[in-house]
Amino acid sequence: MKSHFSIQDLTKMALLTALISVSAYINIPIPFSPVSITAQTLVVNLIALLLPPRQAGFCILVYMLLGLAGLPVFSGGAGGPAKLFGPSGGYIFSWLPAAMAMAALKGRRYHFVRFCTVTILVGMPIIYAIGTIYMKFFTGMTWMAALSAAVIPFIPLDIFKCIAAALIVRPVQISLARTENFSRVK
Repeated sequence: MKSHFSIQDLTKMALLTALISVSAYINIPIPFSPVSITAQTLVVNLIALLLPPRQAGFCILVYMLLGLAGLPVFSGGAGGPAKLFGPSGGYIFSWLPAAMAMAALKGRRYHFVRFCTVTILVGMPIIYAIGTIYMKFFTGMTWMAALSAAVIPFIPLDIFKCIAAALIVRPVQISLARTENFSRVK
C-alpha cells in the first residue's frame, strides 16, 4: 500500500470534500425532527463509490475537521463544535465508518446492483445506527422516539439517494478514466 496520495487522488478528494460541503446547503428542515433532509447522504455515497476506503475516510475526516474549525460546511451552513456535538452530530460522525465500509465492499469494478446493495444494506444501517444511538443518548429520547424522528421518515428518500449515487458514479468513473489517460499521454 502506498503511503502518499497522488495529485489526482488529492484532486478527487478535494472536489468531493467541496461537494459534500456545498451539498449541506440543500437543507430542508423537518418540523418533527432535529435532523434535516440534505443532499449530503447522496454525496457520502458518491465518495464511497468513487474512492478507495482510505481516501474516502480521509475525505470525510477533512470535511468534519473543516466544520469543527467553524467553516459553514454542516447542514444549513452551520459550523463549529455545537453542530457536530448536537443532536444530529452522530450522523456526521457515522459517515466516516459508513464511507470506509462501503468503499471496502463495493468491489473494484462498477456494478450497479452491487453498488446499490452496498449503499442500502451497509452504508444506511451504519449511518442510522450511529446517528440514532447518538441522538437517543444526547437528547434522552426513547428508542422508538429516536427511530421515529431520525430514521423511519428518511428511509424512502435515502434509498432513492443510494440508487441515484449508483447511477451517477458510472459516468463520473468514465470521465475520470479519460482524464487520467489523457494526463498520462502528455
